[in-house]
Parts: sequence; structure tokens; C-alpha cells
Amino acid sequence: MGATSSTMLELGTALPAFRLRDLNGKAVTSHDFTGAAGLLVVFLCPHCPFVGHVRAALARLAGEWQARGLAIIGINSNDIAEFPEDDQAGMRKEAAEVGYTFPYLFDDMQEVAQAFRAACTPDFFLFDARLRLVYRGQFDDSRPNSPVPVTGRDLSAAVDALLAGRPAPPDQRPSLGCNIKWKKGAEPEYFRV
Repeated sequence: MGATSSTMLELGTALPAFRLRDLNGKAVTSHDFTGAAGLLVVFLCPHCPFVGHVRAALARLAGEWQARGLAIIGINSNDIAEFPEDDQAGMRKEAAEVGYTFPYLFDDMQEVAQAFRAACTPDFFLFDARLRLVYRGQFDDSRPNSPVPVTGRDLSAAVDALLAGRPAPPDQRPSLGCNIKWKKGAEPEYFRV
């Protein structure tokens, strides 16, 4: 299975502006998170085996983090013409099966993925209360078909530090997963490098 690494967007980057709809049609915008303790943005999709490998642990940890005041959203930016299993019906099924407690948004135009310089699924971006990027990287060292258990250790350390008012760990390793499925001719330049 081929794998793509995250681009490791520069720390300190401001949360990119966005307006997307959740699975109920409700608009969710970047402005909705002003005043939150922090925001975790996760690029994911139903069909990716790398997402499938971590989704149960992500759902469990997301519930714990939300109870501690962290806002979380999931974004699917895949081209559903080429990958119909990633459409909103597939997203609803995934969210229901795994128990996501956070809004799951669809980025049909792929502009939000490009604004984040997202490259793969899963791709994690953690913003502080000022909505500045403090962590981007992997969930943990586990990968599909590896003996390393799924723990969420890397992302958990960053979330715990954020919620305790400490800096995120400086050792941040890129996430690894399926590439975002770009529409024909829409593959961003940063992704081609």
C-alpha cells in the first residue's frame, strides 16, 4: 500500500478560514472556534486503510478531549466522483459505526485541504486558543499491518500539553496515510513537490 506524508505546515500558522457544511447541512466556520481551548482538525475519509487503522482510538480519544474542552472537526476532501465510497452517505456510515462525536465536514471544492496544505488521510492539525498551529503530525507510530499498537501517543502528548498550558512536544513526526484524492487537474503544487 502506497503512503503519503503530511507536509508539516509551519508551526504558528493561523487557522485557515473556512466555511463547510456538516452531515446535517449545518454550516461550520473557522470563526465558530474563537474562545475554544483549542481546535483539532483531522483530514480523514471512509475508505482509507490508514484512517481505518486509527479510527476507533481516534473516536475514543476525541470524546475524552472534547470533555476537557478541546473542539474537534473532521474534514473529508476526497474526490467522490472517483471514490464514491467517500461521499456523504459513506461519511454518515463511518461516523455512526465508529461513534465520532465531532462534526464531520465535506470539502467538495478541496479549497480547505489546500489552505491547510493537507496531503494525506489521516492528517492532524492542532491549534491553540489563539488558533495558531502548535502541532501537526502523526497520531502515533502504528501503521496498518504493523505490530505496533494504536495508542495515539504523539497526538495525545500534544493535546495534553495544550490543555495544560504547556508547549507542544518539539519532536513532531509527519503523519502517513493515503494521499488526498484530488480532482483531475486540481492537485496542488505543494503536493507535487
